[in-house]
Amino acid sequence: MTPRIPTPDVRVPRLVGLMAVDARESARARGLSVNAPDRADFPFVVVDYVVRQYPQPGTEVPRDSVVHVWFDFGEGEGGGGVREPRGPKPPPGGFPRELEEPALPHPVVLSSP
Repeated sequence: MTPRIPTPDVRVPRLVGLMAVDARESARARGLSVNAPDRADFPFVVVDYVVRQYPQPGTEVPRDSVVHVWFDFGEGEGGGGVREPRGPKPPPGGFPRELEEPALPHPVVLSSP
């Protein structure tokens, strides 16, 4: 029986922010495979962007390992909503309005000793 020669470890590249096609190519260049558990059509996905990956970038793994990527945030993980400026804005200029002092809800009774 011949001894098995261990394959050298490689560092996982940063795939977050890359399009699917670029993430596959970047991983393949380092001898890694990419899998997307949330996408059955992953081999055909081209322009969707990676938002998460496991293992994290920089982790040393054996060559031929699988890096898992996701293209959508999970429940409660982000997606922060709309970030562009909303209009209409208030008109510029004018004096700021000063509000009156709030009235006390009940009269204050001071007790004397």
